[in-house]
Amino acid sequence: MITAPATGSVLEKWEDRLQHVVETMRELSRQSDPQAMVRTYTDRIRRLMPVDGSVSLSRRDLPAPKYRITRSTTWKESVNPWKHADRLPVLEGGLLGELLYADQPQIIDDLHVSPDDPASRYFEGHRSLMALPLYDRGVALNMVVLFRRQPRGFDRNQYPEYVWMSNLFGRATHTLVLSEQLQTAYQAVDEELRIVENMQRSLLPAMLPKIPTLDLAVHYQTSRRAGGDYYDFFELPEGKWGILIADVSGHGTPAAVVMAITHAIAHTLPGLPTPPARLLTHLNHHLARQYTADSGAFVTAFYGVYDPARRSLTYARAGHCPPRVKRCRDGTLSILDGVGSLPLGIVADAAYEEVTQQFVPGDQIIFYTDGITEAFNPEGRMFGVERLDEVLELCHLDANGLIQTVISAVDQFGGGQPASDDRTILVAKVG
Repeated sequence: MITAPATGSVLEKWEDRLQHVVETMRELSRQSDPQAMVRTYTDRIRRLMPVDGSVSLSRRDLPAPKYRITRSTTWKESVNPWKHADRLPVLEGGLLGELLYADQPQIIDDLHVSPDDPASRYFEGHRSLMALPLYDRGVALNMVVLFRRQPRGFDRNQYPEYVWMSNLFGRATHTLVLSEQLQTAYQAVDEELRIVENMQRSLLPAMLPKIPTLDLAVHYQTSRRAGGDYYDFFELPEGKWGILIADVSGHGTPAAVVMAITHAIAHTLPGLPTPPARLLTHLNHHLARQYTADSGAFVTAFYGVYDPARRSLTYARAGHCPPRVKRCRDGTLSILDGVGSLPLGIVADAAYEEVTQQFVPGDQIIFYTDGITEAFNPEGRMFGVERLDEVLELCHLDANGLIQTVISAVDQFGGGQPASDDRTILVAKVG
């Protein structure tokens, strides 16, 4: 892909040529911009292959017999063909069109072009040419045409190597273009995911509520930009509060969408979200009938109504990890698994029951999603409920301190690996 006339002497000694090639390859390997890479290649390769002019063609995305002039040594300013193709001239037919659509390397030793040729200006002053087709999926979608002012200006003995070398560079350039396009597409997708992430985060409580006789702390971590874990609070009459934690199956944006739907359904329940079984029944009915039946997605959930005056929690559970309870008096652990039913969104008429649990000051309730217990270490072993309980048994801290201890243990167990699932842990310490 040579697009500038030769200057200086041609390297004749093989040692000098080899050194020049090595330096060229080193410089090309540092390039990240395709346009800069072409300029670098042009500037260095003309020491190996003297020419008096050149023109580059492309028929990519054009119907035959049209083609686009992408570069020419007659131009005073270059145009980036990958970013500004609309600014490049499109021609039809003529000698350049014949060469490009022939799909074959060609040399013309005695060049004569009619003034009526649509590309006649590019041939002016030249008497021989070498056509180097650049193949993509077996078709010469691009071509470089080199010119010399004198007839028989090109050595056929070196022609095969020129075709080979030009195609290798063409493939390298095409790969760099694809890499740049991929990076641009990735940045666009990442920006969209950032927006999704911000929207999802906005659905979570901006701050934890002040609930009498309850000290709250939470840790929320998605495995990707957006996730399917969800927690929420509902202020109820008589000073009571609803506490909801849920986990959408799957990861990433699809889970985040179902999480947003779950949030919307929860907040459009007619009347108050109490008792707990009523809210879970409402969520399950709408998810199963309208959203998850055909997708295979489902949502596990635990919803409890806390009464600060009585220090009691009336709860219902839909396939969710049963919260752990650490008793302050003797440090023993128990679980809130008095009731349980299918996850939300599987069977539209699933029934949910309730049970009430009493607490005393100092008790700690640990709500969590399975991203905590299903964290894996580099050897493929799972953190598990047993390790979680071991951490809780050793911990005698407030709600926030307990969370930090659990997360530190999970991270240490994972050996620095990124989270493979969303992780949410909500601790409520009864006061």
